[in-house]
Amino acid sequence: MEIAFWICLFIVFYTYLGYGITLYAILCIKRMTGKIRTEPRLPEHDEDLPDVTLMVCAYNEQDVVDMKLENTRQMDYPKDKLHLLWVTDGSNDQTNERLSAYPDVEVLYQPQRQGKTAALNRGIAHARTSIVIMTDANTCLNKGAIREMVRLFQDPTVGCVAGEKRVMQRTEDQMAAKGEGIYWKYESRLKRWDDELYSAMGAAGELCAIRKELYQPMPADTLLDDFIMSMRLLPMGYRIAYTAEAYAMEYGSADLAEESKRKRRIAAGGLQSIARLWPLLNVFRHPLVTFQYVSHRVLRWSITPFALIAVAVLNVLLVLGNAGGIYTLIWLLQLLFYGCATAGWWLERHGKKVTVCYVAYYFVFMNTQVFRGISYLMNHRNSGAWEKARRG
Repeated sequence: MEIAFWICLFIVFYTYLGYGITLYAILCIKRMTGKIRTEPRLPEHDEDLPDVTLMVCAYNEQDVVDMKLENTRQMDYPKDKLHLLWVTDGSNDQTNERLSAYPDVEVLYQPQRQGKTAALNRGIAHARTSIVIMTDANTCLNKGAIREMVRLFQDPTVGCVAGEKRVMQRTEDQMAAKGEGIYWKYESRLKRWDDELYSAMGAAGELCAIRKELYQPMPADTLLDDFIMSMRLLPMGYRIAYTAEAYAMEYGSADLAEESKRKRRIAAGGLQSIARLWPLLNVFRHPLVTFQYVSHRVLRWSITPFALIAVAVLNVLLVLGNAGGIYTLIWLLQLLFYGCATAGWWLERHGKKVTVCYVAYYFVFMNTQVFRGISYLMNHRNSGAWEKARRG
């Protein structure tokens, strides 16, 4: 029982802190040995820049069309080399009518809603440029995002470029957005380190790009299309480059009920991804990728939430069995942590904010979504459509 306890405790620690510490230590050694990747450069003249497609897959986004296209107009990239494509499958609001006011935007519309993955398949097949940049309708990009992503594609080993996601909140008491923002700051740091070691472990759909010729159509029921799309390139010998200089800004979920929709779908998509990306688990064929993939993704989507429960249960049994003072100390620390999480839950519902309590609560909240994700995955077979979370 003691061995099982320490194994489970190690898994939890390694998943959320240990991998980051290990990754940083490896990178320090790599930097000291001078093994630093040469940074690619853009062509000197704008006329030598490649044509790119900026693609938006949208469903009922009438409220943000004007905002998105105003932001697109501000991009620092030659206008004659930037092709705008919106795929609006199933939209039954005024999205298409709003887009008709912009003659330089090409719209691919079909009345049936098949989900984002089907829209991606159709949109990328239609694109006429080698580089396709994907972004969401409700996100704003920084002015130099497109140039930065094109710059990284000057490295022939890069098959996909992942931009950074930055979560905004309208008010200080919007705790769901605050929790999501804290999570993404840590996640972004891990992605930078992953990229420096070899490759980022996946791209986020808010802002990512791919070489069209490398894109492989995905089943329409794919839940994490951006992740699977990018990770499929790794067995082909290509990397996913990550950059914080190209970033997408969006508001966080309006509240935790809305955030739960996202996390539940992501958890379900994570489990689905593990099954569909099984070749990446072959440590003999892809040792470095397997190490990064399992450490950064697989554990948190599968084993770790169960290990978290096992740590609590085994700890109680060891304390009751008088196994030793160390177990009593760990149990007291667990009580303190979960008490803090409970306080965070109560405070959030009463409109109060104590960051340390909310961080503990958000950690527990994220892990419980894995169990909800299992149910979600079982009930959404053969469907790629999902309910959007309302943003703040």
